[in-house]
Amino acid sequence: MVATQSSMIEIGTKASDFHLEDHQKNIFSLNNFENKPLFMMFICNHCPYVIHVIKKLVELTEFAQENGIACLAINSNDVENYPEDSPEKMISFAKKNNFNFPYLFDEKQEVAKAYKAACTPDFFLYNKDKRLFYRGQMDSSRPGNNKIVTGESLLRAIKDLLTGKTSPLDQKPSIGCNIKWKA
Repeated sequence: MVATQSSMIEIGTKASDFHLEDHQKNIFSLNNFENKPLFMMFICNHCPYVIHVIKKLVELTEFAQENGIACLAINSNDVENYPEDSPEKMISFAKKNNFNFPYLFDEKQEVAKAYKAACTPDFFLYNKDKRLFYRGQMDSSRPGNNKIVTGESLLRAIKDLLTGKTSPLDQKPSIGCNIKWKA
């Protein structure tokens, strides 16, 4: 497990359009989330960093959705070399963890590249105009550091967005497994 930090793209960056399918062949694009904030996360099924936070992450998405923020997750890993991240196993992972948001497969890895996603988990919170409001860690808990998973950094950003505050100044990078890029 190689610890990789998120790239921390510039606040205010406009979200890139995408077209990805879920397991039921429903197509999602940025247009599906018009006029509402969007919380986008790059995750996968097998990463210990994702597994470490997944329960709290699902709770945070429930809070976000209850407050009008659309949520989605994207898996961009190379499934040829990491078959545990296959679309079939994504369905099981989503069901096991009670996902209440689309979990999309980025087979060509174009979306991860467009968003400069670097690790799993990697989090991006956009305002209703699809301008980046927050990117960074969920909280300071990591596998093995004995800190409780609270989601505090991400939750604070969500609340700041909802109450019309400016982007948090002290954004720290997310840390996780590197995205498994194709050769």
